[in-house]
Amino acid sequence: MALQQLNAFPRDKSGIQAASSPSGVTHVRHRHTERFTVVGNHLAQHRELSLLAKGLGLYIQSLPDGVEIGIKALAARCVEGEVAIASALRELEAHGYLSRTKERLASGRWVTRTVSYDMPLALIPQQQQQQRQQQQPPKKPRAVPKREAVETVETLEAVEAVASEPVAEAPSLPAPGHPDLARHRTAAEILAGLRRHDPRLLLGELDIRRLAPAVAAWLERGIEPLAVQRTLTALLPQEDIARPAGLIAHRLTHLLPPPLPAAPVKPRVVPLQNCDHCDRAYRSHTEGLCPGCEAEQGPGGPGAPGRV
Repeated sequence: MALQQLNAFPRDKSGIQAASSPSGVTHVRHRHTERFTVVGNHLAQHRELSLLAKGLGLYIQSLPDGVEIGIKALAARCVEGEVAIASALRELEAHGYLSRTKERLASGRWVTRTVSYDMPLALIPQQQQQQRQQQQPPKKPRAVPKREAVETVETLEAVEAVASEPVAEAPSLPAPGHPDLARHRTAAEILAGLRRHDPRLLLGELDIRRLAPAVAAWLERGIEPLAVQRTLTALLPQEDIARPAGLIAHRLTHLLPPPLPAAPVKPRVVPLQNCDHCDRAYRSHTEGLCPGCEAEQGPGGPGAPGRV
């Protein structure tokens, strides 16, 4: 008769109910009564969103109203960098979980208004959409600043706003004073290569032909091609650029540096000569006698040039 093995458990003691299949996840549920956030499976199991975008969307939905969720603010609170966070924000915005709009305050300063949706409008029935839109606070009318205020805010911050909304073209693009074919070709190469630094700066051939003389004007004023490229690609807005040609034209017109001042003319140095009589050095444009010997002997003296 075999002995009973007392060291073997007769049943599972882990406290976790065995799954119907040996593979796959087994959940241990806990009922939360405080500090929890309800997130829809349409976000958690979204097939087109990256895991970073899903996690960032969950984190944003767990925040109270009024918390700053700009790229720099999120990067300061998360381990991901600004580039990854900016990409995740664009994903959430593209699928309707975020909306970011530029608004101009009465002071002339541009601000970004961000709205987070726990369910995109495309997934809400029409009746619920109308109720939800009625609950949202109405947008404040945009204040039109005075002419003086507009001129004072023409900085890089105001330049960035023209990329996300329709704006009027610059009244007149700068043009070179002395057209040069080689300089014009370099300008066209700079414009065509902007998409390498940011795919949103894709310009068509007609836009490149129209903007190339303005870039040539920068080159004519002594600006290096690399400096022109950096100016056109620096501090770009976070959202999509609807009109890249308008943004480039605005920067080429309003950020055009002044011409360099003329270099000071160096005074012409009078050369040194040796006196034919006393052999002393003196400054003169012609050879002959020094002023002292010329005064003593006179113009026709024995030491004068041409006399033996």
